[in-house]
Amino acid sequence: MKYDLTTVQMENALSSMREAFTANPMPSQASRIKKLMGLKSALIEYTDKLCTAVSLDYGHRSQLDTLMADILPCIGNIDHTIDCLPHWMTSSIRHSGALLSTSRVEVVYQPKGVVGIVTPWNFPIMLSVGPLISVLAAGNRAMIKMSEFTPHTNLVLGEMLATVFDHSEVQVVEGEADIAASFTALNFDHMLFTGSTQVGRHVMKAAAANLTPVTLELGGKSPVIVAEDMPINIAVERIIYGKSLNNGQVCVAPDYILLPESKVEQFIDEYKSQYQSLFVEGVYSNNLTSMANQRQYERIMALLDEEEQAETRIEACHSDALDPCNHRLVTHLLVEPSLTSTVMTEEIFGPILPIIGYKNIEEVFSIVNSKPQPLALYLMTFDRDLQAQVRTRVHSGGMCINDCVFHLAVDDAPFGGVGESGIGHYHGKEGFLTFSHAKTVMETGVDHRVKHLFSAEDNELKSAVMNMLGK
Repeated sequence: MKYDLTTVQMENALSSMREAFTANPMPSQASRIKKLMGLKSALIEYTDKLCTAVSLDYGHRSQLDTLMADILPCIGNIDHTIDCLPHWMTSSIRHSGALLSTSRVEVVYQPKGVVGIVTPWNFPIMLSVGPLISVLAAGNRAMIKMSEFTPHTNLVLGEMLATVFDHSEVQVVEGEADIAASFTALNFDHMLFTGSTQVGRHVMKAAAANLTPVTLELGGKSPVIVAEDMPINIAVERIIYGKSLNNGQVCVAPDYILLPESKVEQFIDEYKSQYQSLFVEGVYSNNLTSMANQRQYERIMALLDEEEQAETRIEACHSDALDPCNHRLVTHLLVEPSLTSTVMTEEIFGPILPIIGYKNIEEVFSIVNSKPQPLALYLMTFDRDLQAQVRTRVHSGGMCINDCVFHLAVDDAPFGGVGESGIGHYHGKEGFLTFSHAKTVMETGVDHRVKHLFSAEDNELKSAVMNMLGK
C-alpha cells in the first residue's frame, strides 16, 4: 500500500477523522487501554519486519540500534501508560477559595481531537509510535506524516497500524517536502513535529495560520562536560554508547566534549581503544549503522573536509574508517576545532566528535552558555558542588549526570527542549497532559454567594470582604 496522499485527500481524511471524533469525543478508559494493548501486540509481532525495513532504508542499520532505540522504548512506554492511565484520567479536584466557598471546582481532561505527528528519518518507529501512545492515551486520533527517506519502514509500519486501527483512528501519510508543507498547514487540534530547528520554524509558522498548538522536538548542540575528578575511562564508557547509537544520528547525541586541557590526549587514546573494542572491524562491523543515505554521508564528509582545510587535527577511531560505496564511516575525533567553525556552531548529527580543552570551569560555562540552549546536557563528575552549579547555571531540555542519552528512555518523566531546542514536551504523564485539554468545571449549589453579596448592605459587604482579607 502507498501512503502518498494529495493535499485534498489529506483534508478529506482529516475531516472524516474529526467527524468520527465528534461522534465519540470521550473514549472510555477501557477502550484506550484496549487500543494500547493492541498496539503493543502488533509491535511485538512486527519486530523482525520493522528491523529489516529500517535496515533496508539505511543501507545497513544495526539490529541492536533498532531494538534498543525504536522497539523496546515503545513497548516500555505502553506498559507504563496502561498502568498509569486510570490515575491520569481521574479529574483533579481544586480549591475554590474563600470567595467561591459554595462552589466545587474540578479539572477534567478531555481529548483535543485529531493530532498531526511529523516523524523524521532517524528513529522512524519510536518517533511515530512514541507520540502516538500519548495521543491515544489522551483519547485522540492521529495522522502520521512519515519521512520520504524511510519508504520500507513506512510500508511496514502502515501495515502494522492497520491491524489495530481503522482509518478514522490512525492514518499514515508519506511524501516529499511539498506534502510535508501541506500536512503541517492542515487544521489539526494539535501538532507534534520532530526534526531540525530550521524546519521547526516553518512548521510553527504554518500552524499559526490555524492557531494549531504545537509541540516542537528539535535538537541543537548537546555538550558533554568532563570534570577534573572524573576518571577518563569511566567518562569514555558513559559517552561512547550515546555517540555510537545510530552512528551519531540522534537528536540527543553528545555533540562536543569539554574536558581539562591536561586530559585531552588521554581521552583520545581511551576513546579510540574502547571504540575499537566495540567495533572490531571498524567501518565493516555489523553492529555499526550506516549514515541514513548518501546525502547524509556527503554532509558529514563536507564537515570533515572543512576541518581538514582548516588544518584541524582529525583522529579516526579505527584504521578502517570509510566506506563511501555504502555511506558508512566510523567516529572521527576533531581536536580543538575553532569555536566559530561549522562543527561548533551547527548540530553535527553524525559520527564526528569535537574535543575542546578548558583551563577552568568558568571557561566551560562561557562556551556552553554562548550557544542556544541544548536539548540535552551531559556532566561527568562526582563532585556534588559542581553538579549543583551546572544544574542551575546551564539551561537545557534535559540533563544526565554521569550518563548519556538514556534519560530519553525514562517513561515517567517528560522529554522536550527549551528555546531553540524545542517547545513543549511529551512522554509519561506530561504526554497525556500535552494532548489533553484541561477543562475547569465549577459547580455551584443552591446557596449562591452573588445573590447574598448584592443584597447585603454596604457595611455588611465591606465586613465580609475584610474577613476574606484577614483584616
